[in-house]
Amino acid sequence: MGEQGVKRAFKYRFYPSAEQAEQLLQTFGCVRKVFNLALEARSRAWTEERRRISYGQTSAMLTEWKRTEELSYLAEVSSVPLQQALRHLQSAFTSFFTKRSAYPRFKSRKRSRAAAEYTRSAFTWRNGRLTLAKMRGPIDIRWSRPLPDGADPSTVKVAAPGFGKREGARLAKAQKEFARKKKGSRNQAKARQKVARIHAGVADRRRDHLHKLSTRIVQENQLVAIEDLPVRNLMGNRNLARAISDASWSALRVMLEYKCAWYGRELVVVDRFFPSSKTCSACGLICGALPLGARAWTCEGCGTRHDRDHNAAQNILAAGQAVSACGGRVSPQRSSSGRAAGDEAGSLAVRAVRVPAPAGREDVKRRTPGTRSSSRPGSTPCRAARG
Repeated sequence: MGEQGVKRAFKYRFYPSAEQAEQLLQTFGCVRKVFNLALEARSRAWTEERRRISYGQTSAMLTEWKRTEELSYLAEVSSVPLQQALRHLQSAFTSFFTKRSAYPRFKSRKRSRAAAEYTRSAFTWRNGRLTLAKMRGPIDIRWSRPLPDGADPSTVKVAAPGFGKREGARLAKAQKEFARKKKGSRNQAKARQKVARIHAGVADRRRDHLHKLSTRIVQENQLVAIEDLPVRNLMGNRNLARAISDASWSALRVMLEYKCAWYGRELVVVDRFFPSSKTCSACGLICGALPLGARAWTCEGCGTRHDRDHNAAQNILAAGQAVSACGGRVSPQRSSSGRAAGDEAGSLAVRAVRVPAPAGREDVKRRTPGTRSSSRPGSTPCRAARG
């Protein structure tokens, strides 16, 4: 097998001048307008004519929109971010048709994230200075770390800070002050900047913590096992949504995936239907019912007292070790009726492929997640805490 190449992305913050900031705000508005126009056209065509419109057709529509008197301002900004907005809409429809996401929604000026994407043809990179299309001069960039030798920017993503969700007394107070200011006044602009700084600070601290945590986990262990939790579904629980969003489980998983590839570590993802919390890590018995509020429970078979999350982490580690040794994946063994066998018989098996052992090594036997095994050096159970 050949070596798998891993690409790294580097993010840097820049500070536009007043003129550049005004141009970016105009670009954000044009991107949002083009996205909404294309979405409206595609939705109307399907509703009235049962006809699908492709990305190429929306690109032709964009050319016609620029020629109209009402939308002539679209020609004042770079065409690349507008085309990228159409591509993003196409990706959203592809995800919808494959049942991976909901139907695309219109972008709101107040609630949607203001952003514009510039590909390689929409900016110039000379002598360490970056200039976006339609701008007179380069943007002031804060080089938090140098680019690797021979690396050139391939994509610029330009994002404006949003208000996000309310979090903490300080943020609530800042938002109340912003709401009391007179609309369009300088005091309102200052209050808006204060709210944005709080959001940015929280996001920076969360990102820094996740990077440090994921790097430490990957550097200290050869095997990392995680649980494939349905984050999108769990976010629908109003009692858990804030805690899950603050923990950023999805971001942590992404970091673990690409950092394991960087450092040559093994990452095993355990199936979401694997009853890691209800399975006794000592004897393998699955308890009947375990409500989310029960943070500890006692096994009826062996009498062992378990902490919910610690027990689940032990089961995930054992399952990850079994998959690492035997191959395959971890999921509940299902009966002919479609129900998990563990629900009926109180047992669970690891679905693994038996592979011949290399020369000089004993054959590896299939292992169930409930059995105790010798601790593998440098392996860590990683499980996001459930609210």
